[in-house]
Amino acid sequence: MITPLASIIGSGFLVLGPILNDSFGAYAPLMLLVLCGVAYLFGHAIRFNIAELNNGTPRPFLAERMETLSSWMLSFAYFISVAYYLNLLGAFGMRLTPWNSPLNARLLTTAVFLFILFIGWTRGFKALEHLEEYSVGIKLAIIAGLLVGMGFYFTNRAVEGAMLLNPPTITGWPALTLAFGLLITVQGFETSRYLGETYDAKTRIRSMKQAQWLSTLIYIVYIVLLAYVFAPGTMKLTETAIIDMMEVVAPILPFLLIIAALAAQFSAAIADTSGAGGLVEELTSHRLKPRDAYAVLVAIGLLLTWATDIFQIIAYASRAFALYYGMQAAIAAITAAKTPRLHRAKWFYGALAILGFAIAIFGRAVEGG
Repeated sequence: MITPLASIIGSGFLVLGPILNDSFGAYAPLMLLVLCGVAYLFGHAIRFNIAELNNGTPRPFLAERMETLSSWMLSFAYFISVAYYLNLLGAFGMRLTPWNSPLNARLLTTAVFLFILFIGWTRGFKALEHLEEYSVGIKLAIIAGLLVGMGFYFTNRAVEGAMLLNPPTITGWPALTLAFGLLITVQGFETSRYLGETYDAKTRIRSMKQAQWLSTLIYIVYIVLLAYVFAPGTMKLTETAIIDMMEVVAPILPFLLIIAALAAQFSAAIADTSGAGGLVEELTSHRLKPRDAYAVLVAIGLLLTWATDIFQIIAYASRAFALYYGMQAAIAAITAAKTPRLHRAKWFYGALAILGFAIAIFGRAVEGG
């Protein structure tokens, strides 16, 4: 469960709270519950595909082609997600230094991209992979400390009668498309799908379910503790806005958040870079080596770093993962349609596929302050 959980509770935790609070006010917990619910439904489709593959259910030709296409889409989504992780790393890395500026954050991101390319091209990531287990422990421990600190602050505000019920600043279609653009912040559960060499299907299905249940609980507690004590607009909405918020809660929390951000973002970038390289090698039948994929990934990442901002990258990554999830739901629908005992399920998975494609088309970026 730790592997998918660590992927879900990561970068999204750093940016999601301020975005939802600023846009949805008192309705932020409801919007986050909807977001986690949609992610759980996409997880349901992936779990169905894991189970049917394990059962040896014959796959139609179209489903096999869709599986290949979705794997390509996942590798491309990894390309964008690494840019998302490392741009957050750059922003948080500079946040409490005298050199805090968008230019210096981009320079730090660029340096880390080039370092990853050098390591991946010359030596591979085996030497760095052991860092992930430490970063996961650090990140989850700091998040636990963050929630405890927020809990005390929330209680004090409640006792003082200073709770806030902030009105949303956006509603209707703009609110829905903004939510579409935030899908990546609760993404990561699909990692269970690709642990087949280590765990059986039943274990992977259970790990994904439990990771999504626990991450939803953590996220809901987090947003409830945040949404009713901070007024929208009192702090500038940036990728590091959570630091300003936590400075009010406890002076130590900003430093802990930066430690968590640096550890989590670097390890996540290494994991997704390695995953993308392995996928490309497999999909090209070893004609392309992982290091070829690393070079393309870094080129795309540097382009995104210098041509866009972090909120646009979040929206791009959400669209890429929504396409992947839509394809996985389409595979489930095709499989169900060809299996008499699952005939009615095809409508559910078909609707889910349409939702995934709609998110990819209409998802939009947050407008930072």
